Amino acid sequence: METIEMEEDVVVIGGGAGGLNAALILARARRRVLVVDRGNPRNAPAGQVHGFVSRDGTPPGELLAVGRAEVERYGGRIVPDEVRAVRRIDFGCGETEPGNGFEVELSDRTVRTRRVIAATGLRDALPDIPELRERWARDVLHCPYCHGWEVRDQPLGVLGWQPMAVHQALLVRQLSDDVVFFAEAIDDEDRAKLLARGVRIVDGEVTGLVIHDDELRGVRLADGTMVARSALFVPPRFVPNDASLSGLGCEREDNGWIRVDTSGRTSVSGVWAVGNLVEPGALVVTSAAAGAKAALAVNMDLVEEDLGERARV
Repeated sequence: METIEMEEDVVVIGGGAGGLNAALILARARRRVLVVDRGNPRNAPAGQVHGFVSRDGTPPGELLAVGRAEVERYGGRIVPDEVRAVRRIDFGCGETEPGNGFEVELSDRTVRTRRVIAATGLRDALPDIPELRERWARDVLHCPYCHGWEVRDQPLGVLGWQPMAVHQALLVRQLSDDVVFFAEAIDDEDRAKLLARGVRIVDGEVTGLVIHDDELRGVRLADGTMVARSALFVPPRFVPNDASLSGLGCEREDNGWIRVDTSGRTSVSGVWAVGNLVEPGALVVTSAAAGAKAALAVNMDLVEEDLGERARV
């Protein structure tokens, strides 16, 4: 495998809003920045980004294209590739303590860097219902804040396949007077909450969607009943894309997600993690802000390291 001898100040893993905003700030601070992005953003199926002031309604691909151009304008580099592993190393320059950097293994080369910011996001695990994945971000939705306005006042459904669904149904009720909660199993307390909020509960297993003229028309139950709906909210199970950091030994929360401080710093010195990788509910604008905060911390961390090196000379 080819090794790039050039040393980066920071390698940013992931080219979404969080990664690009981190790279933008670091590039403007005249840091050597490389963004590695495999090019499959989580929000690619969505038609628009919402909740991002001044960018509301922008197609996701357009937002990323503008962001990449901004990073490159200031000298940041972006490569379409996948990070296979990150390893701590000693650059062996004789001026710093062992373990002062990292090797980032790509598909055909290895890059050396002083710091790492991981912004690889998460993937959505969905129930095994025919056609549900194909209609994701169209009329099968996951976030009331991201997609709710567009389906306001319509007959809406919420799939109660996991505990988070009750919370989601309480939010979705804000959008429409006609909300159905499809419950395979629900306790008395949650049932009382939904009824008090004006959500109708339909008990039974959902086995399929009713599609006509490429539009969702209803939800089919195991007993053959069809409940007419024009949009269905499905809270996914969030799975972090953290495989590239697995060999570093980052501490984790009780729920298994990587533990970070308020700047995104992990327990491994020199490694930050931001956005949906550590905060499942982060919106695009939230992830961008987290990337900015991490970039400020990383830049100062590098300044302090440089000061320490000069003091030892």
